[in-house]
Amino acid sequence: MTHINIASLEVGQEIGSREFHLTRDSLVKYAGASGDFNPIHYRDDFAQAVGLPGVLAHGMLTMGVAVQVAVDWVGDAGKVVDYGVRFTKPVLVDAADGAIVTVTGKIGEINADAGEVRIDLTAVFADTTVLGKAQARVRL
Repeated sequence: MTHINIASLEVGQEIGSREFHLTRDSLVKYAGASGDFNPIHYRDDFAQAVGLPGVLAHGMLTMGVAVQVAVDWVGDAGKVVDYGVRFTKPVLVDAADGAIVTVTGKIGEINADAGEVRIDLTAVFADTTVLGKAQARVRL
């Protein structure tokens, strides 16, 4: 487990970045795990019939992969004490190429007295930010 010295941290400091490759297989696996079998997550014809450009990743899957940057940095998922996002844009998952979501984390706030740090996460797909106000609070 990584030991992080809170006194050495600065607001705005980048804590890491990671690319996540989502595929149609990823969506099927997530649907099975979550119980969300909405056809917009696996059928192009259905997604297009309801006005979408194609199959979309589950919002909660996008949210779940994004927090992994904070988990990797702090070294223990149990140290994430709060996490929230706003869903701003969908992630379109191409049948052949999938989708690449790039997530970067930066320190947004430091509360040394509480031993907590807020990590601001930026999740980007196809040059578009797909999560708004994505913030994880971690206890060091």
